[in-house]
Amino acid sequence: MDAWVPDILGEGFEQLTLPLGEDAEGDVVATLVRALPSAAPWWSLRGDRRPLADVDVLYVHGWSDYFFQKRLARYWTDRGARFFALDLRKYGRSLRPGQTPGYVVDLATYDEDIQAALSARGDATGRRLVLLGHSTGGLTLSLWASRHPRQVDAVILNAPWLEFQLAPARAAIAPMVELQARLRPMDAAPQIDLGFYSRAQRETADPDDPVEINPLWRPEQAMIVHAGWLHAVLAGHAAVSRGLAIDAPVCVLLSARSAPPTRWSDELTSADSVLVVDDIARAALRLGPSVTVERIDGALHDVFLSRREARTEAYARLDRWVRGWAHATR
Repeated sequence: MDAWVPDILGEGFEQLTLPLGEDAEGDVVATLVRALPSAAPWWSLRGDRRPLADVDVLYVHGWSDYFFQKRLARYWTDRGARFFALDLRKYGRSLRPGQTPGYVVDLATYDEDIQAALSARGDATGRRLVLLGHSTGGLTLSLWASRHPRQVDAVILNAPWLEFQLAPARAAIAPMVELQARLRPMDAAPQIDLGFYSRAQRETADPDDPVEINPLWRPEQAMIVHAGWLHAVLAGHAAVSRGLAIDAPVCVLLSARSAPPTRWSDELTSADSVLVVDDIARAALRLGPSVTVERIDGALHDVFLSRREARTEAYARLDRWVRGWAHATR
């Protein structure tokens, strides 16, 4: 395993390459990013008394994405937590020449990435683990937490992709996708992305706190969807529909409404243009016995990249839930 080195996010962030062997496309790695901890208050004479001083957070990004949210990391480190973010194999920092971006045929493949990240945190004795996932990362972490009972203390999901956008049609589509995945897994699945979600994020960006994005790792239009990968996602949706068994409390943050990205309008700057959020809210209740759903008016698909008012509300809702959980489980 390589050593921690400075990360592209600049001061306060480091990255670690996690070797994962080889596949047909060559060497496979994941990349763990850590935010260097914020110092405890100088007046804290009895050790770090911040509410999350014994918490480790592991963040996993969504499809066609990677970790770049410095503001989100600082939310956690300011409260005493150790924050880690994972660029999964063939995404972002982990994408190598000649590899198919984001391609896997089973979301359980990421168990290896997640375990490598958890092992690389350093001493975790007596520390609580919070999983934080966005979109497809939320689906991946939900499935992982259900398969690994008693290993996580809380799960927080930012617009998790828990159900197909055409939920009533999923059962009809799935067998066709499965057959295509078996016969021609690298076939490109039909999709239309006009780049409106990326435009919405630019239009709602905070000029006083700019977010820099690498367009090679997070392209204007989503990466190509292959049949093998789509089958893996639909299998994950089916598992959620049957019901998972996450034994930790779950918090799901969602926009209050969806907007179809068929043409540009200002509505796309205050709604989720990727998922059908009402379907996601219903699916979330199948994750486990303790699920909180927070609906945020004016939020984008990534609620923490929304316009300032909605983003502030998203952080307030997150903070309320986290503080309650931290106090109850200390």
